Formats: sequence, structure tokens, C-alpha cells
Amino acid sequence: MKKVLILTLALLTLGATSLATAETIQKGPVRIAFDGKITPQKLPREGMAPVAVAVSTKISAAKGKPLAQLRKISIAINAHGKLDATGLPVCEVSDIQPATTEKALEACKGSLVGEGHFAAEVALSRQAAFPSEGKLFAFNGTYEGKPAILAHVYGDQPVPTSFTLPFVITETKGTFATTLTATFPAADNNLVTAIDLDLHRTYTYKGKKRSYASAGCPAPKGFSGASFPFAKASYVFAGGKKLSSTLRRSCGVRG
Repeated sequence: MKKVLILTLALLTLGATSLATAETIQKGPVRIAFDGKITPQKLPREGMAPVAVAVSTKISAAKGKPLAQLRKISIAINAHGKLDATGLPVCEVSDIQPATTEKALEACKGSLVGEGHFAAEVALSRQAAFPSEGKLFAFNGTYEGKPAILAHVYGDQPVPTSFTLPFVITETKGTFATTLTATFPAADNNLVTAIDLDLHRTYTYKGKKRSYASAGCPAPKGFSGASFPFAKASYVFAGGKKLSSTLRRSCGVRG
């Protein structure tokens, strides 16, 4: 039996990073550990250079309390970083949903922009929730006519489960210029516990080397580095509970 869930998740949760430096926020029994980094840390003061972006999110509940059901996530990325899919093939949800990891890669390998891991508890009627986890692959794609990162998750324990997670991308102005937002279906019975993803795709288009993720260091002239708001995350859970947090990171000026 295959259980197929199509979840809408706009989370730029990128990379298997240590939670020792995570920003931890809690409201009532809901606790979130949000972490992230950019590699390399030395970047140009003017313009942008190729980077790998890593962010991790872990959701838990206070001891003895039930896990909260995630409904909406919004992640805003600092304006000194950008995602650019120019020249990459576009993957569609129908290409990878439902599918095993092998089938998804076969259909959209050229669109691959990153990979990671997904963990959740699946609640079934009249049964205790069981843990489910799997490898996550992220593809450049579209969702409802908008640019998106399509995260495909497939796990075979305890039963085969296929997820397609559209990360819808919008451009804004201000401190945070790239925002990814998604909403889980109200009927979804998937309780997210952890997501991590690395975006690290480099490629050649029209003879020019490109990177899906690029960034610069916002250090003022005369300073060799800077501390800056790397990402701002907002979470909405069933019942309307909201949590938000801003993750700060530092960079050095290259050269």
C-alpha cells in the first residue's frame, strides 16, 4: 500500500547543520530549533558569489504534550543572497508525484538544486502516530504558475510514503528580499518533526558558470566583516498558534 500526500511547504530549510548554534523559540508546548549557514563565509563586498546554503528546522513539544500540527511556514532570506534558476530545466509536480526517489531523479535530474532529509509523525485513525522519514531531493520547478522549489520525499518505513513539497518563491523589497511560503492542507495528518536541506547546485549555461544560490557580505567599507539577519522564519500551527524568529549570522569580506 502506498500512501501519497501532497503537502505545500514553503520552507527554505537548508542543510544538515548542528543545532548547537540554533535559534530556539517556544510558545506554550511548541518548541522550534531553527539553524542555518552559508558556505563559504568569506564573500565579496560588491556583487555576489556562488554559495551553498544550509538551514535546519526541528519541531518538538514539551514533555508529555502532543506534537502541534504545522499549517503554514514563511521563510524570508536576506537581500544580500538570491536564488537564480536561469537556464535550469523546470520540473512539474506531476513529474515526481507519486514516485520513488529513483523515478523522481529519472524524471527531473536536470532540475536538481539540492538534497536533504525529512522526518514526521503520521497520525492514523485509532492508532498511535508512527515515525516516518526519508531522503529529500529539491528540484527547480513551478507550482500554480509561480516559481518554486519542489521537494520530493520518499520513505519506505514503516510503509512506502511519497511527498511532494512545493516551496513557492516570491521576490520582495527590504531587508529580506526572497520569501518562500506554503500552507499545509487542513486535512493533512502529517506532523512534521524535522526538515533539513542543502542547496548547492552549480552548472553551466551558455558557456557561463552559474550557481543556483549566490550571496555577498553586507560589510560597510572599512570593515572586514559583518553580522547580519540571515533569515526570518514564521510558523503557524493548528489552532492559530504563531511563532517567529530571526536567525543572525556573520560573514567576512573576500580579498
